[in-house]
Amino acid sequence: MTEAAPLLETPRLRLRPFRADDWPAYAAMCADAEVMRHIGTGQVQSAEDAWRSMAVFLGHWALRGYGMWALEHRDSGALLGRVGYIDPPGWPGFELGWLLARPHWGHGYAREAAAVALRHAFEVLQRDHVISLIRPGNTRSVAVAEAIGEALHGSIELMGGEALVYEVRR
Repeated sequence: MTEAAPLLETPRLRLRPFRADDWPAYAAMCADAEVMRHIGTGQVQSAEDAWRSMAVFLGHWALRGYGMWALEHRDSGALLGRVGYIDPPGWPGFELGWLLARPHWGHGYAREAAAVALRHAFEVLQRDHVISLIRPGNTRSVAVAEAIGEALHGSIELMGGEALVYEVRR
C-alpha cells in the first residue's frame, strides 16, 4: 500500500508528512536527554539516527497506510514534535504515540494532536482499538492518554523495560 500521510489540522496545529528540512529541529529534539528519557530505550539519538527515524516514519505510511506525522504550529510553522501511529511487525498493537520538543511542553499540543489523530484512527482508518505504550514515570504522557479517553489496561515488556498499556475502544 503506497500512501502519503494526509494533512490534519486543528485550530493551532498541523499534522503533516515529515520533510527533509525538518531534520535539524527533529535531530535537536532527539538529542535532548530529557525528551528521550521515556522513549524507546531512553537513549538520545544521533542526528543520523534522527534522520533514519524520519525515513522510517515516511516508510510506515507507504507500507502500512498510516504512520507518524510531523507536528507543526500553524501560525509559526515551527516543528513541535511528532504524533501518529506505529505498528511494525511484532509490535504489541496499533499504537498512537506522541513526542514534543521540550520548549513546547505544557501548552496542550500533545493532547490536541493526539485527539485529532485518535479521531482519524476511528473514523478514517476504522480502527476499533488503539493503544499507547508509556514508560512508568512518564506522567505527562499518562495525562495525555487519559485526556483522550485511554485507560490503563496492564503492562508489558518492551525494548528492555516495562511499558504501561493504555487503551481505548471505539
